[in-house]
Amino acid sequence: MAVYTQIGAEDMAALIAEFDVGQLVSAKGIAEGVSNSNWLLETTGSASAATRFILTMYEFRIDLDDLPYFLSLLDHLAAKGCPVPRTIHDRDGALYRMRGDKALALIEFLPGVSVSDPTPEQARSVGAALAQLHAAAADFTPTRANGMGLAEWQRLFDACGADGLAIIDPQLAGLVAEHLPRIAAAWPSDLPHSVIHADLFPDNVLMLGDKVTGLIDFYFACNDLTAYDVAVTHAAWCFDSSGQTFRADLSAALLEGYESVRPLLPEERAALPLLAQGAALRFTSTRAYDWLNTPADALVMRKDPMAFARRLQFYASNPDVFA
Repeated sequence: MAVYTQIGAEDMAALIAEFDVGQLVSAKGIAEGVSNSNWLLETTGSASAATRFILTMYEFRIDLDDLPYFLSLLDHLAAKGCPVPRTIHDRDGALYRMRGDKALALIEFLPGVSVSDPTPEQARSVGAALAQLHAAAADFTPTRANGMGLAEWQRLFDACGADGLAIIDPQLAGLVAEHLPRIAAAWPSDLPHSVIHADLFPDNVLMLGDKVTGLIDFYFACNDLTAYDVAVTHAAWCFDSSGQTFRADLSAALLEGYESVRPLLPEERAALPLLAQGAALRFTSTRAYDWLNTPADALVMRKDPMAFARRLQFYASNPDVFA
């Protein structure tokens, strides 16, 4: 989440008037994240709506044709009892509205906080919630290809160029050249597929104590390898923020929680080391591109690409971590 585009108070109030949520009381920009502009809103509420919401303006990396998939998925999962925010439809029943050439959606605000130093019990709960999501989406009929797959990693690294990667770290271009072709050549295609979140970092999970109260930010959701989503979540949760320290206790708890709801097939378990390397490379690519291309005046925090390059090196050197 971030703020790239500013909306004045009068325009914001007029926009919120298009929804049955009462009058706007306050709007605060949210600085975390990199892909969209986001605001935490408070309204006077209505008989059928709460008083706190997240307003998202879609800035880049999101095709507007994909928005019905993302927003309908939230409604589907919420109806199945998953801890996800509902989409607030406007007075005409639309999932989103346009402001100029940019789309905006209003999403239910959920209670909870994102943890920065998770406990094993919290990791176990996240694993179970991820498996619940995969199961609940089994009858969600719309489909969407993964726009952040191998071809996009290559495109982003190419856009950075060797000189750009060297600005980030002198070793980064070499790491990409060493690992990307190998991972691409071995990438599996015959494992189970499902709807996946594809970005379940700690800041996309809300918790109260050990309980997951919200899975949020579904704007990379797609249909892809189910086990790849496990690998993404593992890479996001089982290291310190620098990517230098692996937490075996979190790894065991996360996988135990997942398998308490959906046991992994033997072939999925065997593929996890490679899938985790791919997950680490995927986030290295997007972070590297953002590091070099984020506007200097954007209200956004750039994230260190090397934190995931280190995860890549760890997974490549320790394939038994998933044994």
